[in-house]
Amino acid sequence: MKRLLLALSATVAMGFCASAQDANEVDIETSDVQLEMITPAQPVQETEQEIKEREKKLREMNDEVAYAKASNSLRRGYFVLVADNIQIGNMGYRHYDINRNSNFVLVQGTDGIIQFALNTGYSGSNGLGGWTGKGEVRKQRMTYDDNGDVHYQFSIVSGTVNADVFITLFNNSKRAVATITGGPTITIYGEILPYRDKKHR
Repeated sequence: MKRLLLALSATVAMGFCASAQDANEVDIETSDVQLEMITPAQPVQETEQEIKEREKKLREMNDEVAYAKASNSLRRGYFVLVADNIQIGNMGYRHYDINRNSNFVLVQGTDGIIQFALNTGYSGSNGLGGWTGKGEVRKQRMTYDDNGDVHYQFSIVSGTVNADVFITLFNNSKRAVATITGGPTITIYGEILPYRDKKHR
């Protein structure tokens, strides 16, 4: 009798659990689940030569991007050549201790500015130890040579200045040199950077 009561109790309990189970529940057979341990990837061990080659490729990619930006800014006519050294005259002394912010060639569409300011103690015509010329940009011309160098030339003309500017942007680089004639020859060495001054828009 006791065994019969236990059997009936078990049957009732199983029936109750079955009726209480949500119809949307899905039983998952855990015996089929496969767990896999993933071993962390080992760091790549580069040789010294491989490191040098990777760094060289990275520099080349950066140079190509800089060159593309610089040449495009010349083509659009919105750029600044920021000087890091300047030579006055064909055989003159090159000045390296100059302020990049005050030595430049700037073109903003039809507006152009040439400025150099040498820290020599001499005030110059612009009060900065050099000369500043502002005028209208004319006769722009842009060509490429077989080496991939870009040659960009133009004139800046106003009542106080009549200068011809010849810029060479070197292939796969933002490095450039500008020769300015129309007075004492000025050679500016530096970098071509895209630049758009809001005042000239």
